[in-house]
Amino acid sequence: MNRRGFLLGAGAVAGLGITGLALPSSAQAAAAPRIYSCAEWGARPPADPLVTLNHPANRILVHHIADANSTDYSQAHAFQVARDEQADHIDNNGWSDTGQHFTISRGGYDLEGRHGSLAALRSGNTMIRGAHCPGQNDNAIGIENEGTYMTVEPPAAQWNALIAMCAYVCTQYGISPDEIKGHRDYYNTLCPGDKLYAKLPALRTAVRTAIG
Repeated sequence: MNRRGFLLGAGAVAGLGITGLALPSSAQAAAAPRIYSCAEWGARPPADPLVTLNHPANRILVHHIADANSTDYSQAHAFQVARDEQADHIDNNGWSDTGQHFTISRGGYDLEGRHGSLAALRSGNTMIRGAHCPGQNDNAIGIENEGTYMTVEPPAAQWNALIAMCAYVCTQYGISPDEIKGHRDYYNTLCPGDKLYAKLPALRTAVRTAIG
């Protein structure tokens, strides 16, 4: 079953937003987290060629996978989550590759999702077209979080990794923390879950602190 299929709920579909607000010059040095590349976690090649867009992202969309809240916090498990997610997106959804740009495991491991996303992020001026939210795939970086967060919050390791990842994405692309949004803000879905969605204001505040 398409793992997003059973998450549809109330919400409004919105189109592309305005460009991200530039960060102050002092907020340009968030430390790069350790992000494991597609090659490191054993990704399959994309089923079709991917598109590199010659502009930076202007928004971050937070998602949850809506899978089991595993208590296996190991790197090996994180890598398997990434492989399973890619297989689901290619084989079941018919997409070219993993839909989101990055994935964060419950153990706090940061993983490249769609091929080329890490190199584009490091460049700061290009992005890979995603497949994580209609109307947002050409401008928003999708960050998927392992687990289901309708009734429970993400574990501390994952939450801290999400803060660090968002801070790095914001500094690389010049995105205002105000542009950290949830999937449900732009699509008719319950993603990223009620509990994680409720924490987005705290996430924006933590990212502001992290980037100074």
